[in-house]
Amino acid sequence: MTRRSVALLIETSNGYSRGLFEGVIAYTKVHGNWSVYLTEQERGASPPSWLRTWGGDGIIARIETDAIGRQLVQCGVPIVDLSAARHIKGVPWADTEDKAIAKLAFHHFAERGFRNLAYCGDAGFDWSLKRGQHFRQFAESEGYRFFEHQSVARYARTFNAVTEKQRIMNWIRELPRPIGIMGCYDFKAQEVLDACRQMRVPVPTEIAVLGVDNDHLICELSEPTLSSIIPDTKQTGFEAASLLDRMMDGETITDEQPLVTQPLGVKLRESTDTVAIEDEQIAKALQFIRRRASANIRVTDVLEQVDLSRRAFEHRFKKLVGVTPHEEIQRVRMNRAKELLRDTDLTVPQIANLLGFEHSEYLGAAFKREVGVSPGDYRRNSSHSPD
Repeated sequence: MTRRSVALLIETSNGYSRGLFEGVIAYTKVHGNWSVYLTEQERGASPPSWLRTWGGDGIIARIETDAIGRQLVQCGVPIVDLSAARHIKGVPWADTEDKAIAKLAFHHFAERGFRNLAYCGDAGFDWSLKRGQHFRQFAESEGYRFFEHQSVARYARTFNAVTEKQRIMNWIRELPRPIGIMGCYDFKAQEVLDACRQMRVPVPTEIAVLGVDNDHLICELSEPTLSSIIPDTKQTGFEAASLLDRMMDGETITDEQPLVTQPLGVKLRESTDTVAIEDEQIAKALQFIRRRASANIRVTDVLEQVDLSRRAFEHRFKKLVGVTPHEEIQRVRMNRAKELLRDTDLTVPQIANLLGFEHSEYLGAAFKREVGVSPGDYRRNSSHSPD
């Protein structure tokens, strides 16, 4: 079998693209006898100079501009586009469905009681505009109030990070609260979180923020950690590689039936781990619980943060949140335990110590009561879940 030369023109700086690479790699290990050409590529950058004399067999690329599209067509080889912008008509393309992403975002906020919704997009990307349009349609069709901010295109000559941050802050000041904000992708959602932090706006009690792509580095380093929609990028990359292989075999494929994959779900983190509460005292209590539950706080510690008697506080808390303050403390504490079990190699005794349990057995009993399985079983099973 002749070894084929395939060029991958995909930026390597974000989690979405790295997921696409994983899918392509998975395909080549099983089906493709490929020699892959990969170069460090920025989003929207021109194709590398070596491509002009490359003489390969096929290309998988994220085509973000007409100029890049024209250059790739000149190569005269089969192309699969990993962008829905469709700068080359007639070329097969693969992507995650924007409408499904927007629908997940809407239901994520709706389930948490938010009636005010907003979208922060990047005007330079067609997929961002589409996500915003779908998100608006879902919100307004259900009678929700909707607000939108379109940032200057990140790769435009006029883009200035400092100026754009100020524009986002000015927009946030005018929004009603509580409100759920969807960022077009994780980097934009992180910009919203940074603006909230600088303005000292409580997240998630006053403003909840949701990103897209589940870029682990961005989401975990954000403060608070960023909830994000999980695209099935590995499947998208795998299907794109399969499609290119068929084209290199001589099969004629057009753009009439794109490979559109569905997102896997929402990865819940701190930035949306709340319910929309307009009661200032209860919102303040929830904020304190989310920040300090891992320190083994008690209801008496929460009471010190509010101007209410214990009886009034517990009554209002249960009415608005649906659980008692003690139950909410335990829920947040166990969510932190789940994160540590899923995302770290810490032992159960080490996790118990971090969460203020005197003995790991106490953590085990509390965890099984709250989650339904032991910490060890949860760790073993967590790799099979998109959450």
